[in-house]
Amino acid sequence: MTKPVKVFILMGQSNMVGMGKITGGENSLENAVKNKKKYSYLIDAEGKWTVRPDVRFVRFMQGRGLLANEWMAVRGGTIGPELGLGYVLGDAIDAPVMILKSCIGNRSLGWDLLPPGSERFTAVKKDKTGAEKTYVYAGYKDKPAFWEADPAKGKATEPPPWLGKDGKPIDWYAGKNYDEDTADARKALADLGTYYPGGAKYEVAGFFFWQGEKDLGDPVHAENYERNLVRFIKSLRKDFNAPDAKFVMATLGEAAKGTGGNEGLILNAHLAVDGASGKYPEFKGNVAAVYTNPMAQGGSGNGHYGGKAEVYMDVGEAMGKAMLELLKDTK
Repeated sequence: MTKPVKVFILMGQSNMVGMGKITGGENSLENAVKNKKKYSYLIDAEGKWTVRPDVRFVRFMQGRGLLANEWMAVRGGTIGPELGLGYVLGDAIDAPVMILKSCIGNRSLGWDLLPPGSERFTAVKKDKTGAEKTYVYAGYKDKPAFWEADPAKGKATEPPPWLGKDGKPIDWYAGKNYDEDTADARKALADLGTYYPGGAKYEVAGFFFWQGEKDLGDPVHAENYERNLVRFIKSLRKDFNAPDAKFVMATLGEAAKGTGGNEGLILNAHLAVDGASGKYPEFKGNVAAVYTNPMAQGGSGNGHYGGKAEVYMDVGEAMGKAMLELLKDTK
């Protein structure tokens, strides 16, 4: 193998993990392919699932370690967007491809995935009694997620001890998922031949990100999502020594343009960093946001789109095509 492996790293929360059903009823991938005749590239002439000998799928999950190290194919009980984007990339790129997924569900960008360099800040919100108070929100490596501010100290207020019911310190901090998800991805890159047989060199060509549901639950996280997302993109490129790597994210499927509230804040943040229509000149030609509302079939991310495999396939294909458009600008 003479060409470097083109590596694409997938991060996010539960919908990036994948909740699309492979078998079992109308919403399944099996039904979409074999009865509705969609995604014909997934089956061969005999009706069996195809295997991509040029696209490697590697998957890690925090707390569970390595979950997959195999040539890309339909396997297991559920799918995420990796199938759709993996086939799109594999068909177009004249080089070996690795889809490297490292994520777990129920994680927020404002806390669990908070990138390095994020600083503390203060925000006013209501406590459990409805009274407005000023809180310090965690910077990278701080814990807990927020604590009440001393009026005289502001964001310099130090957090109280964060203890569990057993009286022991809780083993979590702002950015713990960022650290562990990226560390797992680096394991595969450090031992490339184990994860891509015959591979000797690699290039981190791009990142995919599908996330935001958890941040909807905290208005402060929603308000600061855009700032965190910008830093997240920059941190990944720095930490993987891939300053030219492209970045493609998918919006939350239930979020329609013009919507308000926390949902609107997250959507607007996703769209703001889009290189073609957003507000960051530095992201032109290297960041893209895929607007998934038309693909969501009326479902929501919190409901995992009803397990509809078509949603995960359509979003994956769209993300893959968006990545190819960005890669064209590299050549």
